[in-house]
Amino acid sequence: MNNSILAIDIGTTNIIAIVASNDFSNKINILGVGQCKSEGVQKGNITDINLAGNSINEAVSTALNSSGSIIEKAVVSLSGANTKTLRGSGVVNIPSGQITQNDIKQVLKMALYNAQIIADYEVIHVLPIFFRVDDGATITNPLNMNGSRIEVSVNIITAKKTALVNVRNALKQANLEVDKFVLSGYANAIATLEEDQKKLGSAVINLGGTTTQLVVQKGSTILYNDFLPIGSEHITNDISVTFHTPYSAANMIKKQYATLLPSKDTDSENELNIKKVKLPTLGNETESKEISLDQIQPILHARVEETLCIIHDKLLESAAIESIDGGIVLTGGMTHIPGIKELASMIFTNIPVKVANPKNIQNGYINFNTPSMSTIVGLLLYELDSENNFELDSNSELRKDNSAQIHNTPQQQVQQHNTSQSSLNDIQEIKSVKKQEKKTKGLSGLLDKLSRWL
Repeated sequence: MNNSILAIDIGTTNIIAIVASNDFSNKINILGVGQCKSEGVQKGNITDINLAGNSINEAVSTALNSSGSIIEKAVVSLSGANTKTLRGSGVVNIPSGQITQNDIKQVLKMALYNAQIIADYEVIHVLPIFFRVDDGATITNPLNMNGSRIEVSVNIITAKKTALVNVRNALKQANLEVDKFVLSGYANAIATLEEDQKKLGSAVINLGGTTTQLVVQKGSTILYNDFLPIGSEHITNDISVTFHTPYSAANMIKKQYATLLPSKDTDSENELNIKKVKLPTLGNETESKEISLDQIQPILHARVEETLCIIHDKLLESAAIESIDGGIVLTGGMTHIPGIKELASMIFTNIPVKVANPKNIQNGYINFNTPSMSTIVGLLLYELDSENNFELDSNSELRKDNSAQIHNTPQQQVQQHNTSQSSLNDIQEIKSVKKQEKKTKGLSGLLDKLSRWL
């Protein structure tokens, strides 16, 4: 049996495909890696299915060939560009008196059934905010508790169906199907947040090539998510337009000399202190002109400051800023710019700011210890981590805590299996049960009247 999974991060700058599996000690093994420049993707959206499909196919083929695996389905990142979040709640009775994984699945499906999903949107995550058993205190893990009913409050993340269809069609170009969608911002949070940061609540900001992803996670749920079509490539464009120089030259200047730190804070022998650099002229690259690096920093500073200020305003408007006692976590390629933490600390006053790399998965293929790898690491942890939180994935299946089964006795496992066979399996069955309850109540009332009349 092949337990390997294929994870694909469809970014606007690069596409990364990784084949991985869990070994016998539940550690993640990287089996193959493929990476290529992203084509046909702009600002979080697929704009050319053929180009995007070719890029995905190139990255996936490299990963599969290096791993020697044959995999036809993939776990895929999804930009927050076309997503909406809403709240829901549900309650179900516990027939056995002890809460099983199937009971948790059914109460989450009931919450989804009770929510009003917009017609042209599709559910990709149902994340529990809290559970409650028999009107008790709120809890995060109700598994194996005794009670007569279970209640849940959830956040439901939905995505526009057209955006999902475009991703599915692009993968078909590479002879692949989508196994699961995972919100990119959620993957970033999984990859970068420590347990204390999750407990207190933290905002994770991924500053990418052409997009900025924002999520606020508290406990096991995403309380807020948002998206900006702004990234580091906009800095390149600003330099190109301001100095009338080709895009490639502007990109080189950004990568080599970009800094948000004042010149007095840099090492005097560092090449960043070169006073002037030569830039070719746009349209006549045989000519060049000298510009001072002091002229570049204000352009860079203005763009980064604008991006962070917009995020700050969004957090204020949504009141999500009240839920981030764990601070701000910056990740993504733009965080390589020196001084970005200091600038963010000035904007998010009295809130701790940290630049974070994703959890480093040791392997011989690729270095994950860099902010630009946060999304792909989050996808791997989402699918292979043994200590997951209860939620419904994009297939409305329970993403369960695998470690919980290890501690179950054989008797409990048999009980859960039997309950699973006899319990409801989907939302349509929930509807039929509600109808049946109404019929039963009506029949009981009629029989009661007949008995009194007789």
